[in-house]
Amino acid sequence: MKTTFDVRIWKIDVYKGTETTTYKVVWVVDGRRKKEPFKTAALAESFRSALVTAARKGEAFDIESGRPVSMLRNDNTMSWYDFACKFVDMKWPHVAATTRRTHAEAMTAITPALLTSTRGKPDDKLIRKALSRWAFNTQQRGAEDNPQDVADALRWISRNTRPVSTLADPKVLRPLLNSLAVRLDGQPAAPSVVSRRRKILNTSVEYAVELKLLDANPIPALKWKPPKAVQVVDRRAVPNPVQARTLINAVRFNVPSGARLAAFFGCLYFAGMRPEEAVALKLANLHLPKEGWGEFEFGEAEPHAGKEWTDSGENRDRRQLKQREVGERRTAPCPPELTALIHWHLEEFGTGAGGRLFVGERNRNELPKRTITTTWRLAREHVFISEVVETPLAKRPYDLRHAAVSTWLNGGVPPTDVALWAGQSVEVLFRIYAACLDKGTEILRRRVSAALGY
Repeated sequence: MKTTFDVRIWKIDVYKGTETTTYKVVWVVDGRRKKEPFKTAALAESFRSALVTAARKGEAFDIESGRPVSMLRNDNTMSWYDFACKFVDMKWPHVAATTRRTHAEAMTAITPALLTSTRGKPDDKLIRKALSRWAFNTQQRGAEDNPQDVADALRWISRNTRPVSTLADPKVLRPLLNSLAVRLDGQPAAPSVVSRRRKILNTSVEYAVELKLLDANPIPALKWKPPKAVQVVDRRAVPNPVQARTLINAVRFNVPSGARLAAFFGCLYFAGMRPEEAVALKLANLHLPKEGWGEFEFGEAEPHAGKEWTDSGENRDRRQLKQREVGERRTAPCPPELTALIHWHLEEFGTGAGGRLFVGERNRNELPKRTITTTWRLAREHVFISEVVETPLAKRPYDLRHAAVSTWLNGGVPPTDVALWAGQSVEVLFRIYAACLDKGTEILRRRVSAALGY
């Protein structure tokens, strides 16, 4: 940090626009002109007084920012936009690519609620694009090839967001939290989305406290509760064994170019894998006999994040297994039906780069996400009538994993073993799959009928 004692502080510059009046504090540090705009004269005078006091005390000023050194240690005037960029930059090196994208999505939802002006405001769609794809992406922000309209929008946003310190005011914080619970079309947002955004906001506010931009986290004291998130699997989405097999067979025999994904969907249903785990499978992960029961042993996952969020520049991030440390591995079962399906897959399609089990028809280095979703959509449209296609039944490939775990539990496999196969704790297992357990309803009904003399 380069400092100087060469400081001159000018009078407040008042600019009267057609809609609002702006009060600018102007001062010169080491020959460099600095300015800070405020919406009220009181705020501007308060900031100018702080500068004057620091100069009279003989305090050094930072040449780059123009602020007194003491103010940098506790800069309550930092705008939300500058702070949000600082927050995502702090998180970036330590989180997965999908989490980076989630942080950007949350900050993009939060920031518009903290804008202070509509004068000269860019289009809402442009603001969302500029924030989500550039401002809150550490790798993209400030890149030389950024579109001019994006750069202009970000400059406007940086000048028109509230200071972080205003979050301590309930009149600012409550409307912000309320805005997170509403979609762009005015309808209520999904409880899981609201909960995720609130958690990220809370984490960022804690970081603001750490930086001394706030004295304390004001969110807990506000007594604002997000809508309760549903944590159980929707029974309507879980296919039964006949439906799951029919869908996988449709992929194999009836969907154009879908045959190479039949074993992939088989891994989700018969072995209970997450899609990002099945995508990462290699020949070395297979321990299969020619027929009968085998097993998979693996320790990596490749969730799709988008190349703009990964360090490698590839669409998929390479990570350890979910909720596991780097290097931890787990074993999943391979029933005879899946063993036969994988052997058929290897005979028909071989392997991709590095022994990958599942790759695209043209891309031998990975299995594209769009290929997976398109193939599954076509399979559902082939198997189900139009009325069923519109229901949640097997809407996502992930529902095959839910079907696998539900089948194991209802089949009598001990929960501890199911949890090991599925890669989650017993507690989470019962919380998520409680609605899918067979509670013996028919047996209970027969007992009641007998008691009633039917």
